[in-house]
Amino acid sequence: MALPSEAAPDAPAPRVALVTGAARGIGLATARALAEAGFVVWMSGRSAEALAAAAADIPGARPLAFDVADPAAVRGAFGEIQKGSKRLDVLVNNAGVMRGAPIEMASAELIETTLATNLTGVLLCCQYATRLMARGGGGSIINVTSIIGRVGVAGQSAYAASKAGVIGATLALAKELAGRQIRVNAVAPGIIETDLIAGLPADKRAATLAAVGMGRIGAPEDVAPLIAFLASDSARYITGQVIGVDGGLVM
Repeated sequence: MALPSEAAPDAPAPRVALVTGAARGIGLATARALAEAGFVVWMSGRSAEALAAAAADIPGARPLAFDVADPAAVRGAFGEIQKGSKRLDVLVNNAGVMRGAPIEMASAELIETTLATNLTGVLLCCQYATRLMARGGGGSIINVTSIIGRVGVAGQSAYAASKAGVIGATLALAKELAGRQIRVNAVAPGIIETDLIAGLPADKRAATLAAVGMGRIGAPEDVAPLIAFLASDSARYITGQVIGVDGGLVM
């Protein structure tokens, strides 16, 4: 008599990631990399239409339109993630704005908008992500800062302040959350070919390129693999680090 077949073990639930600012640039490249690594990826941005288009060719991607600078919208978005996925394993804080002006010409609106999106939005998303990750036994938060947050640049005081703040928040949160097995790291890109530098005048672009040791402007795909690594179990003992991706711009 044939023995009854053993029941197949349940497959582990796929891990879940949220990438903010995912409609283009580094965020989109990161969403692709995480999806390829087997994550269910929630892609966020302010435009539902842009997100839908970006997510169309990423298997299993879930567009979620909200503004990281709006506390009520952030709370609602994480509620949707909790309802839809029941967990969150990785948060990539990538959403950001960059508007330059000499300090004496920088309006209060420019300063407030930059800090609200680039810094307050990071803290708000970390706050809600931490609650979900702690319930699941841990996770990984990757904050996208900038080389400008480390070395500054003339005419970008608000942006530099916001990105330096992200570095400070990363270091503080890494210490605060390590006991709950939540790793917090930052990635500091240099000059990357995204919308943030699309309007750079030709002379400034040439001068910037001349300062890059590797002789080329980076691509979003140069940054995404590092983020995917930090999200993975291969980085399970790495926290509190700020890692540059700048082609030798800072040496």
